[in-house]
Amino acid sequence: MKSKKPLILVSNDDGIHAKGIKSLVSFIKDLGEVVVVAPSFPQSGMGHAITIHEHIRLDKSDLYGDIEAYECSGTPVDCVKLAKHHILKDRKPDIVLSGINHGSNSSVSVIYSGTMSAAIEGAMEGITSIGFSLCNYACDADFEHCRPFVRQIVLASLKDGFPEHTALNVNFPDLKHSDIKGIKVGRQAMARWQEEFENRKDPRGRDYFWLTGNFTNLDAGEDTDEAALAKGYVSVVPCHFDLTAYSALAKVNEMFK
Repeated sequence: MKSKKPLILVSNDDGIHAKGIKSLVSFIKDLGEVVVVAPSFPQSGMGHAITIHEHIRLDKSDLYGDIEAYECSGTPVDCVKLAKHHILKDRKPDIVLSGINHGSNSSVSVIYSGTMSAAIEGAMEGITSIGFSLCNYACDADFEHCRPFVRQIVLASLKDGFPEHTALNVNFPDLKHSDIKGIKVGRQAMARWQEEFENRKDPRGRDYFWLTGNFTNLDAGEDTDEAALAKGYVSVVPCHFDLTAYSALAKVNEMFK
């Protein structure tokens, strides 16, 4: 008999063993039928990568007790694709949840984020999808203050939904629950990473490079995700995968007439 509970697919990019995804599952496991499909190992910064030149392994996991769970050797997007086409087959999830990521995915970081790419993949399939991130990169970060907001956002999304092919990018400030002022919906801030590649030597004297850099917010707007986080709010930004620069269409069209 088909379950009347919402079918909730959970993934991430920090890997199935990460504290963030374990916290997310614990926060929402009573809200529906939960299925976890997550990478076997950390896949941060993978963006919307998919595996096309190697095989992908998918193994059952007992990490989540009686919750159906699988670890995947592929990327976060591979996880969502395999869940849809192989694990769930003819069953379409009511919602895809990704995270909770260890570290911010606000502003331009959304482009690089495996967490958000899993959510975007769900949105591409017409599924209500949300990516969650906490502005704390520590492996042992405390996610407990995220619980009431995760539940509020998931319940509202299941009840009301949002425009098709849209995913929510949710970022939590690293504050005590009592210090968080609420939820603020806004736009992605215009920012960039000022990157450097450190040239180092391995023990055999061969060169290798290590990416470093600093995040620079170039946006003074008060309606951005960065502004919301700085003021102690949970930031929510609706995202889509249409990268067309509509404001530039007329100009570019004139160039080629």
